[in-house]
Amino acid sequence: MTIGPGLFAGVGRRGWIAAGAAVAAVAILAFAYLFAASTPVPQGPTVAEKLSELVAARATLQAQADAETRIDLVGVFRVASLLTDALSIRHVRDRGRPFAALPPSQQRLFAQVDDVDTALRESITFPGEGSRRAARAAAQLAQGALDSLAGDGQPLVLQFSPRFVPPRRGGGELRLVPPSRRPPVVRSDGAPALLLGPGTKLAAGTTDPLVPIYMPAFAATATDDPPVEIEIAAVGLDDDAVPPMLTIGDWRGAARVSPLRLHFSVPRSAFANDAVRTRFVTGRLSFRHAAHTETVDLLFVVLPDQPGAFALDQKIRTMVPEANTLVSPEILARGDVGETKTVRHCFDPPPGTHFDKSQRRVVEVQRLGWLEDVSDPTLNDGKVEFAANEGPNQICIVVTAKPVNKDARAATIGRFEATLVRERAEDTAVKSGVRALDWHEAVRVPLDSSAIEWRLYLRLLGEINREFDQPLTGAAALPDGIPFLRVSRDRDGKSLILRADPSAEP
Repeated sequence: MTIGPGLFAGVGRRGWIAAGAAVAAVAILAFAYLFAASTPVPQGPTVAEKLSELVAARATLQAQADAETRIDLVGVFRVASLLTDALSIRHVRDRGRPFAALPPSQQRLFAQVDDVDTALRESITFPGEGSRRAARAAAQLAQGALDSLAGDGQPLVLQFSPRFVPPRRGGGELRLVPPSRRPPVVRSDGAPALLLGPGTKLAAGTTDPLVPIYMPAFAATATDDPPVEIEIAAVGLDDDAVPPMLTIGDWRGAARVSPLRLHFSVPRSAFANDAVRTRFVTGRLSFRHAAHTETVDLLFVVLPDQPGAFALDQKIRTMVPEANTLVSPEILARGDVGETKTVRHCFDPPPGTHFDKSQRRVVEVQRLGWLEDVSDPTLNDGKVEFAANEGPNQICIVVTAKPVNKDARAATIGRFEATLVRERAEDTAVKSGVRALDWHEAVRVPLDSSAIEWRLYLRLLGEINREFDQPLTGAAALPDGIPFLRVSRDRDGKSLILRADPSAEP
């Protein structure tokens, strides 16, 4: 068989085609490599790490918050928590993804939670009305972002109530150590003994109660406290066959579902309690969504058994009289022959003093009379007396020289002596002493009508200190805006009323 030149030509063409394909493949691979090398790989934390960072930061802030921050900014803490949980639900499939790879719109939502946490940190580090106002402003923006998620088809908790869990009933009552019955004393040989001594011992397990309880079991029970009614406004949680569950402490219960609402009746004993301080308590709402169990944290502030204490100091000003005797100048009345002469003179007390008119008298210094050049006092029928129409704050004296006949002359000299009283201010302090406030009964403190200064000291919820020096009597405005305390006067204005009220929320 003969191989012609056409066969070699076909083989050559196929070789060139194969070589061209190989070169094109290498070029495509090189281009893909260069493109991949020029595309930056997202760095930084994942979505799960970012969520954990937000939760940990806020847990630290809750632990650092004092009573005033817990009370004033509990709404801010709540908004940050709800928005964090909403983001966690919406990014359940993205948790292993780099956070930087999320769309900018989603990253802005995380940034708003960061802004709220930063504002809370500023409020705790630099407490004051300015920092709290900034925290509330950041929370308003975060609440708007939370509301904007309501239409995305995912479950969402918008808000819930109450903010404050009321105090326990009877929690502030007298605390007594309950009496205990000591087991009988036995000797080492098993025989009973009346007294402890050599060869005797206590039965095993005998201990004395060292920690007092609030009240005996027969005086207070858990049923004394009404349940705490919790209402949750939520989207996408009212159409599941299995109702959401709420866990608080050792209690766990299912929701009563209504359109866009979840309702729970939680025993008051489920909330951890403190005797004198408020505390944060977190409940956990759990539900099934997209084959996953999701949770939302619900933050509450629990009020303590004892609302606090107060003291009232009043400065009482009493005017103490200081008296001395005032001797007036001598007044002369002298007439011509046969003339009766009368001189009237009035005296006003020096500033800051007054006359005691019950302690005064006139003094006739001298009565003179003459007939021609012969002196004879009997020729003068004049007198010295107080004027009848003197003013209420003055003393007027009338000196009269009256000759007994038309040929005589007369002259009379007189004065008065009176007690002059000066009022000296003497200040004393009336102190109420430290008195306890009560959730169930108003406390009354007498107000002294002679008080000129007042100082009201308050120690509320174990950590909040307030001091007021404004007037408390008359029509003066009373202290206002005090968390869980109402201040008023009784009808006659003689007592100050302080009423600790769990409903007086800030």
